Amino acid sequence: MADPLLFNPRTYDPAHFDPETRRLLRATVDWFESRGKRRLVEDYRSRAWLADFLEFSAKEGLFATFLTPASAASGHPDKRWDTARIAALNEIFGFYGLDYWYAWQVTILGLGPVWQSDNAAARARAARLLDEGEVFAFGLSEKTHGADIYSTDMLLEPDGAGGFRATGSKYYIGNGNAAGLVSVFGRRTDVEGPDGYVFFAADSRHEAYHLVKNVVDSSKYVSEFRLADYPVRAEDVLHTGRAAFDAALNTVNVGKFNLCTASIGICEHAMYEAVTHAHNRILYGRPVTAFPHVRRELTDAYVRLVGMKLFSDRAVDYFRTAGPDDRRYLLFNPMTKMKVTTEGEKVIDLLWDVIAAKGFEKDTYFAQAGSEIRGLPKLEGTVHVNLALILKFMGNHLLAPVDHPPVPTRLDAADDAFLFRQGPARGLGSVRFHDWRPAYDGHAHLANVARFREQADALCRFVTTAAPDEEQSRDLDLLLAVGQLFALVVHGQLILEQAALTGTDDDVLDELFAVLVRDFSAHAVELHGKDSATEEQQSWALGAVRRPVVDAARSARVWERVEALSGAYEMAP
Repeated sequence: MADPLLFNPRTYDPAHFDPETRRLLRATVDWFESRGKRRLVEDYRSRAWLADFLEFSAKEGLFATFLTPASAASGHPDKRWDTARIAALNEIFGFYGLDYWYAWQVTILGLGPVWQSDNAAARARAARLLDEGEVFAFGLSEKTHGADIYSTDMLLEPDGAGGFRATGSKYYIGNGNAAGLVSVFGRRTDVEGPDGYVFFAADSRHEAYHLVKNVVDSSKYVSEFRLADYPVRAEDVLHTGRAAFDAALNTVNVGKFNLCTASIGICEHAMYEAVTHAHNRILYGRPVTAFPHVRRELTDAYVRLVGMKLFSDRAVDYFRTAGPDDRRYLLFNPMTKMKVTTEGEKVIDLLWDVIAAKGFEKDTYFAQAGSEIRGLPKLEGTVHVNLALILKFMGNHLLAPVDHPPVPTRLDAADDAFLFRQGPARGLGSVRFHDWRPAYDGHAHLANVARFREQADALCRFVTTAAPDEEQSRDLDLLLAVGQLFALVVHGQLILEQAALTGTDDDVLDELFAVLVRDFSAHAVELHGKDSATEEQQSWALGAVRRPVVDAARSARVWERVEALSGAYEMAP
């Protein structure tokens, strides 16, 4: 029997979506399954460009349907920007290979500045290119400055006719080899400061666009390109001044949400392979899964994966419900990027400890999963950058809740128009949150949820009585340890909210929170050991350490769910 908590191509039927979304998602799964595992693995190993995949996408209108907002859809009934179905497709792409997801992801990033623009001609051009099956690119980062948009060396010199001539290089730009439209960030040579920023649309096929190389050894084309006296017409300009700066950050807000569900898809496919292999491998006369440490590692991997899915599914609801007066997504978004993707690394590490050398074999999906899972925490801002961002919300979230209308499950066929009118990328300290405690109170009957709640309450006491002083606030190493503790509280909150909405099994939740209790304790010990931690902070840290509540019968019931994954899915050869 298929596990209802995990994606399984054999049983997948996204009936909760409208008919066209359901058809496209199922068609995508069927396309991958019809190609088979041997072709999937060989294309990955040979670093083949994704031409056949993009041909499939163009034929089905996949990118055009999912990535054209209603405002640019010319009345097409199925085109909209719908985060719920975008998340579902992320998971499918991750399940079959991150190369496919990457071409889609950087198309999303490339479209961000366009859909935020008031340039009607550029919007119409983007919609037409999507209909033609083209991909897009996001020309922000540079070799010298990375994504430091304050220091861009892409220079635009006015041409005297309302346009510019652009010269400069961009580095680490996905789809830069094939994009029909590249959204490029630069600055004017005749205007100082933020007023000089410009976002403009370029064409990778133009003679003044020079493709230098693919900077990675992969099917993903992560390009370096150079513009040399590239003509930027007035109709190519997407944003100027501070609006260009905001468009860059708000595009990343939209794009980085996709990393969590890609990570989930990778982990799901890897888990099927790992459990099936371990359960059918005999060592010392017993299946590998008969060993207690193996059962613990596989069970921990399973419940962590379930937690990733529950958190991400609930975060979708906040993303889709966002508006000028409800910007809670600005916390939950870096959480999906930072916390869910690092949980994915832990899942793969646990599985790999079990299957050992099998994880290196060239005919497995796992071999690429073990490599690709590392990239997601490092894209769209490092873990440290996103942890620092999360910390900005800690005081308001933990200590100053306000009344917000309840957020329902958002699987409706609606256009998420607010994502392209987020406004100025500032004012994070004013974002307010609903009370996190009721989510925990609703599951207080579970021993490890109650145990973790003790730790969450202890963190509130830390913030009010032992928070870092002004000097410590400049010690990012110490602050990041605090950020990990806060992230766990938020992670647990949305997991429990989604569990209440979906009726998640109590045994699975209790086993998951046993893992989170251990995680909180580990981060508390880490904080205790920081060079600048005060005696009061050290005392608090050791006092926050808890032992999970052990229940052998509960763990055995969860193990039965894990064991049932053996043979539940294997990709067609």
